[in-house]
Amino acid sequence: MFQPEEHGLEADFRLTMFSTLRGGTEIVSNTAKNNDDYIGSGMDCAVIPLSRHKEYSLVQTVDFFYPLVDDPETMGRIALANVLSDVFAVGVTDIDKVEMLISSPSNLTDKQRDIVVPLIMKGFQRATEDSGCYGNVTINNVIVNPWCIIGGIATAVCRKQDIILPSNGRAGDVLVLTKPLGTQLATSSYIWQKEKNEKYQSILSALSDVDIEETFQIAIKSMTYLNRNAALLMRKYEAHAATDVTGFGLLGHAKNLAEFQKQQLLFKIHTLPIIKNVLKIGQLVGQNTKLTAGRAVETSGGLLICLLPEAAEQFCQEFEKVTNGAQKAFIVGELEETDKSGVILSDNVEYIEVTL
Repeated sequence: MFQPEEHGLEADFRLTMFSTLRGGTEIVSNTAKNNDDYIGSGMDCAVIPLSRHKEYSLVQTVDFFYPLVDDPETMGRIALANVLSDVFAVGVTDIDKVEMLISSPSNLTDKQRDIVVPLIMKGFQRATEDSGCYGNVTINNVIVNPWCIIGGIATAVCRKQDIILPSNGRAGDVLVLTKPLGTQLATSSYIWQKEKNEKYQSILSALSDVDIEETFQIAIKSMTYLNRNAALLMRKYEAHAATDVTGFGLLGHAKNLAEFQKQQLLFKIHTLPIIKNVLKIGQLVGQNTKLTAGRAVETSGGLLICLLPEAAEQFCQEFEKVTNGAQKAFIVGELEETDKSGVILSDNVEYIEVTL
């Protein structure tokens, strides 16, 4: 656990105090469906064919958000995983350039800024190991801002055949999710524990401090894990489409993906894998509605992937194997023919408690 005083900070220093705006950047577009080799706004990243090099495309994303944990180095790791996930969602696993975006809160003292900002950078840079990133992370400047903003720009130039465009889902496909849900409540409950507030007291009526900390650690393990292995397996098992699950929640991103398909498809979600204790925490503090509806905000969530049923089973088995059991993938839904693309949550949805 992060101990501020070990880094020369005040014992009560909390990075999350500088995140009045919770969440992150997301772009939603109602533009017409894109063609076979181009993605503008509306999905996870832009895919732009290069005019002078016809066989190549530029893949790029810009993403940033605000602190949801107090450990600056861990926050940097989460931010890097969150940025790269947008590129991994189209099956691209080699990143040519990463630029870090970071702002320092204007109400930090000079001493706090000199300690906290380098720790965030350290976490971001270290997370690029085994990430498929080439070269060093670029950091052009640190902006002074009312809020702490952390994120980056990820860029890749790749052959068109190495890109899995998010538009080729088929009726009969199943949906695989590569991380459990519930990161926001898991991290919030840990903050409430530190604050000893009323919500924390409500949680203690059924769970212990050890339970809260275990839940928080599962969330950290999930959020800092890179989706690169999932992207590699997407290519191996010939995924038809994918997106990453972040600020709009599972159903929000599933809806966006459904509307991007060439065919009219209904994305039917029947299973919600949720981090251990989060469902109970939501019940105890009265914040369960979005979680149980599959609409809770996520940070650095998993990939939601359209696969043939037999490929999905193999994908989930191999994913657990290549991650040495540290991560799990889940079949959470299916695609059906319909008159108008959309997403629904099954009446008899199954909730799975996940331990990592």
